[in-house]
Amino acid sequence: MVMFLFLVVALAVVVAAVTLAVVGGGDRGPLPEAAPEHLWDSLPPDRPVGRADVDGLRFPLAVRGYRMADVDDALGRLGAELAERDARIADLESALAGARAGAPPAPTDEPAPRQEDEQQ
Repeated sequence: MVMFLFLVVALAVVVAAVTLAVVGGGDRGPLPEAAPEHLWDSLPPDRPVGRADVDGLRFPLAVRGYRMADVDDALGRLGAELAERDARIADLESALAGARAGAPPAPTDEPAPRQEDEQQ
């Protein structure tokens, strides 16, 4: 019986608290709409992205994980920079191969024969 009385009193207190919160909390009006959290793009716009930039990249949480648009934007940016770097590396490697093909052979330690010695 004591337990039943305790549960009834606890239920009455909870109902009274909820009623006061709903009725008494209307002085200030409804809460303003919260702006959705957006990614603050920490990737540098004025220089190539580095390892530390990628390590420091954090996405804001959404209802079911991360905002797909923010992740897609960041991955698109990283993909574009990687493609640009790959193209630059390919250009430099082809220029290096062309320079090596057109360069005279590397000097050796043996002295070149003189023309006088060759004629005799």
